[in-house]
Amino acid sequence: MSRRWLLRRVASSLVVLAAVLVLNFLLFRLMPGDAVSSIIDPSFSPEAKANLRALYGLDRPLWEQFVIYIKQMLTFSFGLSFMSRRPVWDELLSRLPVTLTLTVSSMFISSLLGTWLGVKAAVNRGKFAEKLVLRASALTSSFPGFFVQLVLLMIFARALPLFPLRGTLSVPPPEGGFALAADYIWHMALPVLSLSLMGFGGWALYVRNLMVRAMNEDFALMARARGLSRPRVVWHAFRTILPPVVTILLMSVPGLVSGAVITESVFSLHGIGTFLLEAISGSDYPSAGAAFYLLALITVTCNLLADIACGLVDPRVRIEGHKE
Repeated sequence: MSRRWLLRRVASSLVVLAAVLVLNFLLFRLMPGDAVSSIIDPSFSPEAKANLRALYGLDRPLWEQFVIYIKQMLTFSFGLSFMSRRPVWDELLSRLPVTLTLTVSSMFISSLLGTWLGVKAAVNRGKFAEKLVLRASALTSSFPGFFVQLVLLMIFARALPLFPLRGTLSVPPPEGGFALAADYIWHMALPVLSLSLMGFGGWALYVRNLMVRAMNEDFALMARARGLSRPRVVWHAFRTILPPVVTILLMSVPGLVSGAVITESVFSLHGIGTFLLEAISGSDYPSAGAAFYLLALITVTCNLLADIACGLVDPRVRIEGHKE
């Protein structure tokens, strides 16, 4: 891989991240509302108000607040939350397991199921299996995510109480490690199912189109002419589409994380998504800025990894980028 090509990709990612940092700082200070009123009670004494302003750096000029903000973002020392008075990093770490469980599980299920269905649809072109996959994919992609999740809640949590209506654990939580893990899985099953249901359709269509193109390539036609079995031809065709599949997998992570914000709100999960919404509604600048910064960092990193993966498997990308 060309060092110049890689440095250009890294530099462009850093420029995007820098722009996000600046906009992130300005956005929360231009929003309606006053952060001071959310942490300072009118009954406080003037000395107490001054101490709180100094604690959060609100008594300093805007440019000094910006310098402090940049240092905090780069060192992951996000300061104290206005709402909980706890370090923002501790708040994020306490909610990270729920968000990771939700995103990683749904991405694994939707990508695996979508890939399998996409291959089946491509192999059975013109048959009932392909029509069923195409129609199911179009149907699951036609409705807004929150609408599907609310319908699932109404059916499987209200009408048929197979799953809990809200929360990450029962109140009070059960005692014992096995019972606690089972209760956690029971609460997370419906949110993971909803995200997987909304995500597999796009995967199926994407993989199906790639497989149809690969099955019509010369190497696949030659393999069939040489008498290779159908499973072996399909396997060789599938190996050729793995690079774009890996690339789209990395590029889908940011969208999945953003979708987790809505999912956690609908199912009242104790994750980073609900933490972000609470921080925005409460004008909690440190918390909201940290959450947005982490989302931006995940997005930029995944896009950079997707570029690198594409450049590794396809030399034409590096050659074209070198000629620019």
